[in-house]
Amino acid sequence: MEIKGASAIVTGGASGLGNATVKLLHSQGARVVIADVIDERGEAVAQELGDGAIFVKTDVTDEAAGKQAVEAAVSKHGGLNILINCAGIGGAIKILNKDGTVHDLEKYRRIITVNLIGTFNMLRLSAAAMTKGEPNPGGERGVIVNTTSVAAYEGQIGQAAYASSKGGILALTLPAAREFARQGIRVLAIAPGIFDTDMLAKVPEPVRKTLGESVPFPSRLGQPEEYARLAQHIIENPMLNGESIRIDGALRMAPR
Repeated sequence: MEIKGASAIVTGGASGLGNATVKLLHSQGARVVIADVIDERGEAVAQELGDGAIFVKTDVTDEAAGKQAVEAAVSKHGGLNILINCAGIGGAIKILNKDGTVHDLEKYRRIITVNLIGTFNMLRLSAAAMTKGEPNPGGERGVIVNTTSVAAYEGQIGQAAYASSKGGILALTLPAAREFARQGIRVLAIAPGIFDTDMLAKVPEPVRKTLGESVPFPSRLGQPEEYARLAQHIIENPMLNGESIRIDGALRMAPR
């Protein structure tokens, strides 16, 4: 699918992986809805980019908010062709702690709700809008890229909730791609390794350095722009479908 002239939604678009993707898509001529819960950042990004970029405050777990983001893309940008799901939260919590306490159920539920249910919410609403568009000469109506994680494959101790949520996104990819094939909508997922995003912003520099050195090559933290470039390739390569693609420098996570 050609990015120039396309209409896109990027959830979590005010920061991190989503922000880098918003900027890249906009630079390639796409019209972008920045869907995020952070008002100030989202408005600032939209103002910085100017024409073709709008901010819509969006809690991806809320049906009405999701519909509002999709409706904004359709009404202001003439339809919807691309969804990049980057909104998500982390959390390191053991199932059983040394003091005898157990994993708080509400914290587990919150991570699952934001990461997995939020992704599914935006996927279903966006796909419905995409089916109403005209296909391009190759028969494509849309591309959906979800964000899973290497934790879906090698979840570490303390990542039970996070790995569960990302594993769900991984499992969602193929059935959604198969279902939407008749409508000309491709569905894929990107599985980042250790990336330099807001989740790591408060980590002390020595720890960040150690994390980067754990990556075989290149031995550093991934950059959000590298995620964005992979998303761009996925959009532009019509033969990619139904797959989760790791971007991790050959990292395989240790148990802890």
